[in-house]
Parts: sequence; structure tokens; C-alpha cells
Amino acid sequence: MSQTRATLTKRRADVAAMFDTVASRYDLMNSLMTLGVVERWRKDVTAAIDPLPGMHILDLAAGTGASSVPLAAAGAHVFPTDMSLGMLRVGKQKLPTLNYIAGDALQLPYADNSFDVVTISYGLRNVEDTLGALQELLRVTKPGGQVVIAEFSTPTNAVFRKAYGFVLGSVIPTLSKGFSSNSPAYSYLGESIRDWPDQRTLADLLSEAGWRAVGWMNLTGGIVALHRGWKPGKPTHAG
Repeated sequence: MSQTRATLTKRRADVAAMFDTVASRYDLMNSLMTLGVVERWRKDVTAAIDPLPGMHILDLAAGTGASSVPLAAAGAHVFPTDMSLGMLRVGKQKLPTLNYIAGDALQLPYADNSFDVVTISYGLRNVEDTLGALQELLRVTKPGGQVVIAEFSTPTNAVFRKAYGFVLGSVIPTLSKGFSSNSPAYSYLGESIRDWPDQRTLADLLSEAGWRAVGWMNLTGGIVALHRGWKPGKPTHAG
């Protein structure tokens, strides 16, 4: 399989091609890189969403669908969406009951006001236009609906932040050589995290996009931040 990686320009074709090449071992690498803590983070995201039977939920950058499973298990109508066809193919093999949809974060294949909740985990920083993606998510959310974003962020402790930088720059690239199907892609991972805005800056972007009551919660000392916001308007009941 070819060794390819995106750059910080985040051209959509490059990002999709890169994720196609890491799809086969993507879930394994996630678990190894986070020492299994990704499962705890996923539970925090699910708790923030609070899925209920009948809810319509967009799970953007869903990859192989691991983030969609607990939402579907709660009885929600989940739409796992990703622009990497390779990730979707692997997901369909692993979790054939989920209804995977190919879609671009900047041109979502959904009508206005379609979802009670929209969520994206570890995918927003891979979109070439962050503000545009946040506006597109707002478009497809029902009035009163919620956005939940989990993304790698800036550790709050200076010593922890330095240690985390070492992990991104040295440990993860080394680990990827042994376990990933495309090691160069994980060099991009570190670069994209270091280049990503901090918690306050992302919150400001959410507000600029039109979301209201924006806030965040740090997970694992700020390695990950969970941002939330709501679309202005009167909530509608799921059904």
C-alpha cells in the first residue's frame, strides 16, 4: 500500500487519500497511541450528546463507526459520515448494521435543520476550512440543537504540555512504524495537533460560526477538549 500523508494545507483529496491508507489499522493505532484512554473519551462524548430513542444524530468524520455504536445502541438514528471511502469500507466490514454515508464536511449531503445533535471527534482539525465546517454543521442542525466536538487540544500544565510534545514528535512516529499501515500519516498527526488552535480560540470560532452558549471541558489535562454549543431557536422534539 502506498505511503501517503496530508500537509497542513489539508487539501480534501490529500486528507481522504491519507485516511484510506490507514483505515485497516486505524482503530488499533488509536488504542495504542492513547493507551486505551480513547474509550474513556468516547464515553464522555456520548454523555455530552445524551442520545435518546428517536434522535437524529450526525456523526461526522465517523471513520469506521466506533463513535456511532453507543449512539445507535441508545436508539438514536445515527448517520456516520466520512469522506474517506477506505474508512467507510473497513467500518462496513466491522459494523455492517450501521448506515455509512460518504460526505464532505464543507458540503454535507443533508438538508437544512436535519439533526438534533451533530458531533465530530478528532476530525475537525483535518478540514481545510474550520469556520466553514462549523457553519455547515450549524446549517444541518435543528433550531435548539447541539454540537459536540472532541478534538486534541492544548494541555493546561506546562510540564505536561512539554511531555506531550515529546510524545507527538517522537513516540507516536516510532510506534506507527511498527503498527500502522502508513507511518508517514502519523507525522502529519503530530503536526496537525501542534498547529491546532487552543480551547479558547476554537470556542471563539464556534461563536463566530453562529453557535451559542459555547463552552468546553478539558479531558486528561487538556490533551483533548470537548466543546459544546447550541443553535439559536426553539428546540424541536426528536421523533
